[in-house]
Amino acid sequence: MRLFLMISLLGISFLHLNAQSETEEAGVTTACMNYLEGFYEGDTVKLKNAIVPELLKFGYWKNKETGMYKSEGQMTYQAAVNYAKRVAEKKNFAKSDAPKSVKILDISNHTAAAKITAWWGTDYALLAKHDGKWMIEQVLWEGPLSRD
Repeated sequence: MRLFLMISLLGISFLHLNAQSETEEAGVTTACMNYLEGFYEGDTVKLKNAIVPELLKFGYWKNKETGMYKSEGQMTYQAAVNYAKRVAEKKNFAKSDAPKSVKILDISNHTAAAKITAWWGTDYALLAKHDGKWMIEQVLWEGPLSRD
């Protein structure tokens, strides 16, 4: 009887941890998809629900003539929101077949890392949990295309 009780308690504990893990994964995925779709759709509400006001986003574009990567500097929270606004105003939405994926790399109690694949390249996002909600704090990206 004790063995049955111990196995039952272990099973319940495992189910609880698994459910917690799935909830955290869903939260991280939602934040990353809101970020991606905020830019793709020009949806500032989704974008603001994904990033913190102290956002640090840095990236690199490849110059096709020289093959060298050039730093684009920091994109701030306000610059990100303004970019999404311009997408909406100009109706310059991402193509329907544009890459759009999120791969969770790691989740801890309060931090997470994810790889986001978009039309502009690959973003590596660092997230933190704020009042139970996952938010993107930092992004380092690299684009495959030249802007020159």
